[in-house]
Order: sequence, then C-alpha cells, then structure tokens
Amino acid sequence: MWEIILAAGWPIWPLVIASVIAVAIIGERSFALRENIVSPKNLLPELQAWLAKGGITKDTINRLEQHSLLGRVFATALANAKNSREVTKESIEETARAVAHQMEKYLSTLGTIATVSPLLGLLGTVIGMVELFGAFTTQGHDVAQFARGISVALYNTAAGIVVAVPAMIAYRYFRTKVDALLIEMEQQAIKLVEIIHGERQ
Repeated sequence: MWEIILAAGWPIWPLVIASVIAVAIIGERSFALRENIVSPKNLLPELQAWLAKGGITKDTINRLEQHSLLGRVFATALANAKNSREVTKESIEETARAVAHQMEKYLSTLGTIATVSPLLGLLGTVIGMVELFGAFTTQGHDVAQFARGISVALYNTAAGIVVAVPAMIAYRYFRTKVDALLIEMEQQAIKLVEIIHGERQ
C-alpha cells in the first residue's frame, strides 16, 4: 500500500486524508444512529407505566431527556402537557428539528467527500499526464518519467473512485436511515400527544 501511495505521488494525499475522514464518519454515525440510542421501541410503553404510577413529574422529564433522542422529544411533550394540543405539537416540532440536525451531523461532510473524491482523482490524472508529456524532449524521451506519469495518472484515478463509491453508499444509507428514524419518532410523538390529551389509552 505504501509503495502504491509513493507511486501515485503527492496528488493522492488529499484522497488519503479524505478516506480517513470518511471512515471515521462512517464509524461514528454507525454507532450514533443505532435504533436503541435514537428511538427505542419500548420507551413509549415504559413512559405510559411511569405516568400511571406517578403522573408527570420533573424527575420523569429529566430522565427522558437523558434517555435517548426520542426521550428528548417526549420530554418536550410532557413539559408542555398542560398547554393545548397545538402548542404541544409545535414544541415537539421545534425539538424534533434540533434532534434531526443532531442525527444528520457529519453527513454533509460525507456527501462532500463522495462528490469531491473523483475530482481529486481527476486532478491527479491531469498532473500525471503533465508529467507524462514532460518526458518527451527534443533529445528523446525519459522512460522513467514517462512511466511515473502513467502511474500517477492511473493510481489517482483509481483512488478517487475507491474513496467516492463507499462514501456515497454510506451517505445514502445514513440519509435513508435518518429519514426512517424521524418518521418513527414522529409517529411515537403523535401517540404520546394523544395519550396526554386523553385521546388514546
């Protein structure tokens, strides 16, 4: 691998850095977007049990805020339980926007890497071609420089694609996952509002 990096020349270093950042983001988002951390399915039944035992208390709201991202949305709903249904829904929507922003953290960076990597590879290709044509002089041609130009061009082209494809796949996957989790959280929040206002048991 080190020999390939050396053969590809300095244009490959931005791609190496981009690949490291992409791997770090993929690992971090895989951990942060686990369903049991974001939107645990058993939270609403547990909350109903808490409410049945002691009603809405400050301790219940604090526990929910620390529980999960869905817990933060539920905590907002309980904090505004005495208000009208419309006010409660508006407060939930405000918290949901903040939660959505947190869930989408670093995804724009990952998408940028997926978009820019082929361009960085193309830059390396152009630089390799420049070196390649620089091998031809009036006295003949430098075989070593010619070969280096080809290796720089091909390695950078390949590296750009290798970095871009997994980054784009991961970006699309996480975007889809975030959308699905947000829909699930919205449905859970609607159920809680109906429970609070006595429209659902």
